[in-house]
Amino acid sequence: MSDITAARDAALSDIAQATSPDDVATLTARYAGKKGELSGLKKQLGSLESIDDKKAAGAAINEAIAAVDAALATQRITLATAATAARVESERLDLTEYVGKPARGHAHLVTQAWERLEDVFVGMGFRVAEGPEVETDWHNFEALNMGEGHPARGEFDTLFVDHSPPDGRPGSTVLRTHTSPVQIRTMLTEEPPIYIVAPGRVFRRDTPDATHMPVFHQIEGLVVDRDISMADLAGTIDAFTKAFFGQNWNSRLRPSYFPFTEPSAEFDIQRPDGSWIELGGCGMVHPNVLTAGGIDPEEFSGFAFGFGIDRMAIMRHGVADIREMFADDLRFTEQFS
Repeated sequence: MSDITAARDAALSDIAQATSPDDVATLTARYAGKKGELSGLKKQLGSLESIDDKKAAGAAINEAIAAVDAALATQRITLATAATAARVESERLDLTEYVGKPARGHAHLVTQAWERLEDVFVGMGFRVAEGPEVETDWHNFEALNMGEGHPARGEFDTLFVDHSPPDGRPGSTVLRTHTSPVQIRTMLTEEPPIYIVAPGRVFRRDTPDATHMPVFHQIEGLVVDRDISMADLAGTIDAFTKAFFGQNWNSRLRPSYFPFTEPSAEFDIQRPDGSWIELGGCGMVHPNVLTAGGIDPEEFSGFAFGFGIDRMAIMRHGVADIREMFADDLRFTEQFS
């Protein structure tokens, strides 16, 4: 029994002193398995005279072998983990671009204006609606009371998609020129009352300059309910102006013309210094547009309005050239965190 204890303790001591996976492999071959030193002690069991002594010695050998096997497994895992960590550390690459506190990014100027506008209108009771950027000419023009031959439907203003439409008519798929198609899609799928705003990206054949881009952003509002009037429109525009710009800003409506509204108006906002600036267009939804949206104009009425999100951002922050917002110049974008 003393030989078994000594052999076990010697094996455990050697295992504890192993410093690498290779050392553990060598000790495993020495102590574990049928040819290991501990298993070799079983050959001496025949020299014992008492059966009880043989049983006790055999059990002690098995316990010693189990203890050694467990120690080998533990040391194997410990040394393998340490070896992997050492290799990772030795092969680590420093990819830090600069030393110092990293700066956190922020939303683009247009995105900030977009989200602020959504928050204002949601606070006024509107819901945000969305629609596809690639539209049919029916949703983009005809349903909005712009029939065949309307100037806005020509290639001078519109970007057409090279696509074979289901009806086979060429030139019937476009990149939307405004977010107004969302109004049509909403009316076709929902019953009044409808109170929505539709922000989104739109496309036109514009030459980039200080105030125009071929890709820009608009937000449109639509209200359809019973007994809606121009007074409701004027009140909504004024409430929006004060909520977005401040209580010392005012608004006004000027007569105008749009094919999808009747009567139509331009709305201006008045700066605190007393000067006026045009913001967008609005008006009562034309009966033909309500009919195209599946709504009875004898029962319901509504108003709509729309303006450019990019222009709102420009006015709010005093940006002189709209192209600056799309130039990816960090010196510009970092000013609006």
